[in-house]
Amino acid sequence: MQTLQAVIVGAVQGISEFLPISSSAHIVFAQSIYKLITGSQVLTQVGSEEIFFDIMVHLATVFAVLIFFFKDIVTILKEFFKGIIQKKYDNPDFKLALYIIIATPITGIIGLILKDPTHSLVENPKIVSLFLVGTGLILYFSEKLKSKNKEINLKSTILTGIAQGLAVFPGLSRSGLTIATQVFLGIDRVKAARFSFLMSIPVIILASMAYPILEIDFKEISNFNYEAIFWGFLTSFVVGYLCIKYFMKLLSKVTLKCFSYYCVFAGVAMFVLFSICHRL
Repeated sequence: MQTLQAVIVGAVQGISEFLPISSSAHIVFAQSIYKLITGSQVLTQVGSEEIFFDIMVHLATVFAVLIFFFKDIVTILKEFFKGIIQKKYDNPDFKLALYIIIATPITGIIGLILKDPTHSLVENPKIVSLFLVGTGLILYFSEKLKSKNKEINLKSTILTGIAQGLAVFPGLSRSGLTIATQVFLGIDRVKAARFSFLMSIPVIILASMAYPILEIDFKEISNFNYEAIFWGFLTSFVVGYLCIKYFMKLLSKVTLKCFSYYCVFAGVAMFVLFSICHRL
């Protein structure tokens, strides 16, 4: 792995993990376009180094969430354990922690069920582009058909956990589906985004390490290009942090329709591009 490759993938991961535009789709597109430009060369292989690198850039985005929401996380954890000890369960932060705990296994079960059927889809950018169009339509109609103002509750948590699990399909945005689900149910966009980012912490950690780490051949670990991995990690972290920061501000001013237009446009454009290239 070269440094340029690591930085490109890190930037794509950082910018698209939290924006509702599907990080998996953009990584597939970046890999496919890179291959078209360079001929037979691919952006990333599927060896131990690349699996390790994939874990690192995903963990970089987790660190971005942890740092941005550090005070919130400390408060939530404090109120959660305080609520258990004092048997007081009506605190909003206690409920939020409980909702994240409930949503995580729901997501995990669905992700495990769909993992194998969706695994091969990453090799087909045309299919991924159609799923990205689907993300755009979901974002659009979540705003169009949203309910009246409500708060996060058990029902919205379960549905959001299911939505997050369905994001295992490459092209379906994790943040897009979770935020759209809550907005559709009447939850404020900023609150929905905050909950989406917080509930991503355990899911990304588990998804990045539970299975991929078993695929690494640790005999090869001394041959990894750690300089490239470092720059990819740093790029993913910095870009991810900035995306969270400005996305939260942006959501108070614009609707999800803005991102829906992008997803539909990008999905159609990529479908046309790879359809043409496939015929050449």
